[in-house]
Amino acid sequence: MSRITALSVVVAFSTCFCSKICPAEDTGLEFEFGATSIYQHNTRGGLSTHRRAGRFSGSYDLQLKADMQRLLGWDKSSLHVHAEGWWSKSAGIDGPSVGSVFGVNGDAMARNSMVVTELWYQRSLFDDSILVRFGKMDLTGGSIHAGIPVAFDGNCYANDETSQFLNSALVNNPTIPFPDYALGISALYTPVDNLYVSTGIVDAQNDARETGFATTFHGEDYFFYIVEAGVMSQLDSSKGPLPGAYRIGVWNDPQPKGHSDAARTWRDDTGLYLSCDQRFTKENNDPEDNQGLGAFFRYGYAESKRNDVNNFWSFGLQYQGLLEGRDDDVLGIGFAQGFFSDRAAVTYPQDYESVLEVYYNAHINESLSLSPGLQYIANPGGVSGVSDAVVLGLRAQITF
Repeated sequence: MSRITALSVVVAFSTCFCSKICPAEDTGLEFEFGATSIYQHNTRGGLSTHRRAGRFSGSYDLQLKADMQRLLGWDKSSLHVHAEGWWSKSAGIDGPSVGSVFGVNGDAMARNSMVVTELWYQRSLFDDSILVRFGKMDLTGGSIHAGIPVAFDGNCYANDETSQFLNSALVNNPTIPFPDYALGISALYTPVDNLYVSTGIVDAQNDARETGFATTFHGEDYFFYIVEAGVMSQLDSSKGPLPGAYRIGVWNDPQPKGHSDAARTWRDDTGLYLSCDQRFTKENNDPEDNQGLGAFFRYGYAESKRNDVNNFWSFGLQYQGLLEGRDDDVLGIGFAQGFFSDRAAVTYPQDYESVLEVYYNAHINESLSLSPGLQYIANPGGVSGVSDAVVLGLRAQITF
C-alpha cells in the first residue's frame, strides 16, 4: 500500500470513527484523532544529497479524555489515554542524509507499531490550587494554567512538532534528558493566578513501548526529578492584555553517564533551564482572537563531563494572521544553537551545531492544515568535513 493510499485510509477511518463512535459531551467522554504526514528533502550539504535525501514520515494519535466526576462520581478528577503510531520507515532523513545531532524532524520515529504512550489519572485538590497526576506520562506534555502551557519546558510558540517548528531543538530543550513516557507522579501548585510551582518524579529508564512496571519496580533505583517555577505576565495594550510566561527549572538524572569521549561514567547528572514566551502585539479587541506577534526564548545548561551538549539557547518569533483574510495562518521563524562539551572534542571537533527554521502553517479548514518549511543546519553533527545542510519540507496535519 502506498503512503498516500495509507493516509487516505486513515483519514477515511477517522472521519467514520468520529461521526459514529464519539459520544455526546454530556457522557463525560471525549475522543480526539490526529494524523501527520511529512515529506523532507535534503537539498544541499549534510552527509549526502543522494542517499535517502528525501523521505516521507508520519504519525497518528488517538486520545481519550474521561471526566471521572460525570462517569463515576469521583470529584474533580479525570483519566487520560493517549496512543501513538508511526508510518512504516518513519525514521526520517537525519541518519542517512543530514547527520544532525538535534534532528530535523521531531515527529520522526524508527518504528511502525502503535503504542500507548500515556495513561494517567488526574485529581484537583484544595480548591483547585493543587493538581496531582500519576501514571504513565509525557513530562513535556505538561499542564495548562491560565491558558498557557506550563510544566515542563512548555512554550506557547515552540512546543509542538505537528503544528509549529519541526526541528527537535525548537520543540523542547535538548539539554534536558526527559525519560521516554515513563511511570511517575507530578504535581502543579498555583497559589495565585500568575504564579505556579511544579514538580515531577518519573522512572528514568523507561521504554515507551513497555508498561514501565519492570524498570520502575524491579530495575535500578533510578528516578528522574524535575522542579519548575513560573510567572505569568500580562502587558498592557490598547487592544487588550498581552499574555506571557517566564519559566525556570532544574532537574536531576541519577543514571551513570558520560560524554562521548569519556572512558568512565558519573552518576547524578544535573542541569537548569529557562523557557519564556511573550505576546507583543494584538490585531483587535477580541479576547478570543490570537492574531498578532509573539516571541520565545529558551536556555539550557548541563554538566560537560556527563553530556555532549552542555549549553543551548534558542529564540524566535511567531505571527498569526499576517496576511489579509488568513486570520488562522501562522508564520514562525526560529533559531537554535547547541554547544558541544570541550571534553568531547574528538567526537565533536566543531564547537556547535545551529539551525534556522522558517515555516508557514496554512489553515485550510477546521480539520486540515499544510505547513511548508525550510531549515538551514550549520555544522551538522559537529564533525569536520560536512558542509551546512538545507532541508525543505511539507507537513500535512489532520485533526478531528
